[in-house]
Amino acid sequence: MPFDDKDLSKMIKIVIAPDKFKGSLTGFEFCDAIEHGIKKHVPDAEIEKLPLADGGDGTVEVLKYYLDGQIISLEVNDPLGRKVKATYLYSKAKKTAFIEMAEASGICLLTKKEANPLKTSTYGTGQLIENALNKGVEHIILGIGGSATNDAGIGMARALGYRFFDKDKKELLGIGENLQKIENIDISDVHPQIRNVKFEVACDVDNPLYGLNGAAYVYSPQKGATPKMVTELDNGLMVFNEVVKSQFQLDLQNIKGAGAAGGLGAGCILFLGAKLNSGIELIKKVADFDKKIKNADWVITGEGKLDAQTFSGKVIRGVLDSIENQKLALFCGVIDLSEEERKNVKVDYISETSVYAKNIDDSIRNAGKYLEKATEEYARINLK
Repeated sequence: MPFDDKDLSKMIKIVIAPDKFKGSLTGFEFCDAIEHGIKKHVPDAEIEKLPLADGGDGTVEVLKYYLDGQIISLEVNDPLGRKVKATYLYSKAKKTAFIEMAEASGICLLTKKEANPLKTSTYGTGQLIENALNKGVEHIILGIGGSATNDAGIGMARALGYRFFDKDKKELLGIGENLQKIENIDISDVHPQIRNVKFEVACDVDNPLYGLNGAAYVYSPQKGATPKMVTELDNGLMVFNEVVKSQFQLDLQNIKGAGAAGGLGAGCILFLGAKLNSGIELIKKVADFDKKIKNADWVITGEGKLDAQTFSGKVIRGVLDSIENQKLALFCGVIDLSEEERKNVKVDYISETSVYAKNIDDSIRNAGKYLEKATEEYARINLK
């Protein structure tokens, strides 16, 4: 007996897996707007919402959804050693924590005048990690974007019991300018839980620790470094690596991503035994994404602006990498691609929601309404 439309719609499974529309819609609001648009045409469609993030803004909310976690708040040191309230996500059931280093050690915590990577430290990030370790977590995911620091993680390490000494056996504070003075790293009083925890770092850059493509030259000018400071910081990272090679037989310079967040990538590898991974790949793993899309007919994703950068380490790139036989629909606020770039986007359906708006302000203010309208058109063409 042939299927009627209602029977057919029951067979359609759609996974909605977006990033946020920055400044206008959260990933959750995106999911709701898409669902409303589809249900108007295909009320019996099976819909699963799997909002995603790449380790940057919005990641805490997304992970809270999957981990059923709670927000822990505590007082820690900011990049200049002042007291500040910072938070992280903790799941008691899954013994997992997600920590954003920017909460304690971010450039957002400093004025432009205060920014100086010779004087800043990741100590506060270490305090957040220590708090999570004391709760008995077995897995820590660390987001390392937006740092104010260039200390290779020695500040973080000090908060966890590592100690750093100069040639006169004087203990160092763990700030950027200390790197070139390090002669010895004392590991005798390191937090005992570190070795029992799996650390994963959301890192989407592959810069080496030092050199022209390293942490100091590429990133420290954005954190307040003058050309003279850049040279000093780069030299410090080189000295630090020589000490690490001598003491631990580990060459951090040869590890991709070691230069991330002012060398915190290197510090996480050395001091925490961490693995550096793509942010979106880490979130997909937590969401069990690849398994959940297996039987989907369509996967719908999107973000506020689609441009050439979208395809290097962002959410849409992560979704594309997981697609096998599923059809893929892409909804974006604005598409900023050349005709050639647009042709190379391997998707089955693409929509620019701003075309429904009067102007850019209207597009941002009413993003949910226009996304729902665009989805209705998609559903009418593709799902009936």
